[in-house]
Amino acid sequence: MQRTIRSMAEVRRGVAERVVGRVREADLLLAAIGAGRDVLLEGPPGTSKSTLLGAITAELGSPLMFVEGNADLTPARLVGYHDPARVLSEGYHEDNFVPGPLVAAMRDGGVLYLEEFNRSPEDTLNSLLTAMAERRITVPRVGTVTADPAFRVVASMNPFDNIGTVRLSMSVHDRFCRLSVSYQDTRAEHEIVVRRTGCGSARLVDDAVALTRATREHPDLRGGSSVRGAIDLTLVAMQLFDMRGVSDDLPDSTDPPRDLPSDYTDAVLDALLVALSGRIAVDEVSETTPEAVLREIWQDHFLLRPAAAAPG
Repeated sequence: MQRTIRSMAEVRRGVAERVVGRVREADLLLAAIGAGRDVLLEGPPGTSKSTLLGAITAELGSPLMFVEGNADLTPARLVGYHDPARVLSEGYHEDNFVPGPLVAAMRDGGVLYLEEFNRSPEDTLNSLLTAMAERRITVPRVGTVTADPAFRVVASMNPFDNIGTVRLSMSVHDRFCRLSVSYQDTRAEHEIVVRRTGCGSARLVDDAVALTRATREHPDLRGGSSVRGAIDLTLVAMQLFDMRGVSDDLPDSTDPPRDLPSDYTDAVLDALLVALSGRIAVDEVSETTPEAVLREIWQDHFLLRPAAAAPG
């Protein structure tokens, strides 16, 4: 593949135009890839890990091979396999080998992106680690595949999710540089919601972002929603406004919001319940429900905080 050689400074500027915020994270990931290192991205879902890597590979002109880690990701699916139909008629030989994403990335000098890395079986991880350590892999009846110098492995995982995951050994961690990615700040999340929804109401976007961010700090929740929740909340609310004839021609965001029409706040509550109730995780020791927690967050945002801030 013919690639245009660009300086890292040019790539950095291009990434900044594609991704909202994430300047420091982009710099660190780009520097690690440029240094020839493989990288493990750790962070909760919806924190732009895939978006950031996609922007970097697009600016570098590198092929991006996406793989989702799960129990069904066998070494054959990762490395490749011989076409069974052709094997029956022709026998085993190199021409009927179907490259998997690992071999394809090694040959093309691409980036292999393994999402949900810690959900992959141990024998699959071992196949990957051999390729990472030696920069080559031996495939039966095919021979040795040597990686192009531009080949990189980037993996991602949610460190807070322990359902269906495996504990990674120190030998795995020792082969990666690690970058921790947390939630974006309020301003960045506001911009993301505007870009993804096209919503022209600053009031609605600010409310959606504030309500979503509040789920990450609620004491009855062990896991809150990412910015995806704010995006869906905004989109659902926009539809409800149109269906119910609710006006979103309201003053821009004030902190806290005061004297908002009940038809507006009621529609936001309904959208909140639909968009976020499946995205939050109630603590096992808490005797409540997702709906009850979201109603409490809604009341705090629209009723209690404005009342507490009112004069007198």
